[in-house]
Amino acid sequence: MTHKYFGTDGIRGRANGVITPDLALRVGQATGLLFHRGEHRNRVVIGKDTRLSGYMIETALVAGFTSVGLDVLLLGPMPTPAVAMLTRSMRADVGVMISASHNAYADNGIKLFGPDGYKLSDETEEEIEQLIDSDLAKKLAKSAALGRAKRIEGVHDRYIEFAKRTLPRTLSLEGLRVVVDCANGAAYKVVPEALWELGAEVISIGVEPDGFNINRDCGSTAPNALMAKVREMRADVGIALDGDADRVVMVDERGHLIDGDQLLAVIAESWNEDGRLAQPGLVATIMSNLGLERHLKSVGLSLVRTPVGDRYVLEEMRARGHNLGGEPSGHIILSDYATTGDGFVAALQVLAVVKKLGQRVSEVCHRFDPLPQVTKNVRYRSNGKDKPTEHAKVRDAIADAEQRLNGQGRLIVRPSGTEPVIRVTGEGDDPELVEAAVDEIVEALHDVTAG
Repeated sequence: MTHKYFGTDGIRGRANGVITPDLALRVGQATGLLFHRGEHRNRVVIGKDTRLSGYMIETALVAGFTSVGLDVLLLGPMPTPAVAMLTRSMRADVGVMISASHNAYADNGIKLFGPDGYKLSDETEEEIEQLIDSDLAKKLAKSAALGRAKRIEGVHDRYIEFAKRTLPRTLSLEGLRVVVDCANGAAYKVVPEALWELGAEVISIGVEPDGFNINRDCGSTAPNALMAKVREMRADVGIALDGDADRVVMVDERGHLIDGDQLLAVIAESWNEDGRLAQPGLVATIMSNLGLERHLKSVGLSLVRTPVGDRYVLEEMRARGHNLGGEPSGHIILSDYATTGDGFVAALQVLAVVKKLGQRVSEVCHRFDPLPQVTKNVRYRSNGKDKPTEHAKVRDAIADAEQRLNGQGRLIVRPSGTEPVIRVTGEGDDPELVEAAVDEIVEALHDVTAG
């Protein structure tokens, strides 16, 4: 289903370009009208990351929600999974996270959660879009029915306690020196505090947000700073979150990066041994390495693949009864605890295995050798109508590249759901063959998108 406003993870774009105060106002009004249910005082919780534009969007959303009669509870900077959790625990009718996740500060976005803490379905997003584009003036609340807004305290402590409770009560992280990179984003307060309370020696970076430095040379999408700090401090492990803390990558004691596929394997095997896997396997996307699939099969576990996007992973988990799923980018969903990806809770599960086994992180987190994989991005000017991947020249290049691989690998060509970029990924046992196949497609894309 193609949406006008919503992408794979909410509404996202340049602040004051795509995400304007007017759009945010109308999103608040449309969502508020749709979730205005029952005779009780309906309410919404709103969290955000640390982008400068968060103030503007938050204020516009407050105006939108209160204008249709919803009360607003403002959480301030909080991780996305914390907002989802608090939507449920505070019995809100809807939850909102203002964030563009791993994007640079100039972008921002609006993520919506239903009263159950889950992201909205395509059908619900379609209803909201129709309301956004409708005449809302006659649907506003009467003067006496307008909503109120207030900032609430203590929400950081609630999330910290929630995260700590995902570990056995007797487990301590004492003896672990942990470097944590919070990407100058939403988790900059809660995650270092939670790690310290669990007994770890904590070295924090990326915890000085200024409105402009979120994800800038830090966090899960730029882990070099973390890798260097782990080596400098001779730490046992490094944890890097993204701007809204729903994804994680980790670094071992040598300063080597561990991607999300390895983390999924660690959690899956540990939970399987402890009898905690709801189904004998996990759910991942088409982007997960073939090495993960082969490894899981070798230990009697299956891998179910979905389109890219943690929402699709979660939908498949719910449909098939799985309680573990994720993406190689570090979106890991542990549905026993959360309704969306939670980078910090996922990291805690890995640290629990490290403590249980008494081994170095490099030993615990190397479960398989990934197949060589190449991803190249082709940026294009989007007018909302062009679909470069459907161009005949590109389709022919894909067919030629697949013939070149001859069944010895995989090719994935997909538009990004959050920016005007075509991502071309190839993997297989022969890295030179894979790169040549990817380059053939990239060249065709450049030809059809030039100018």
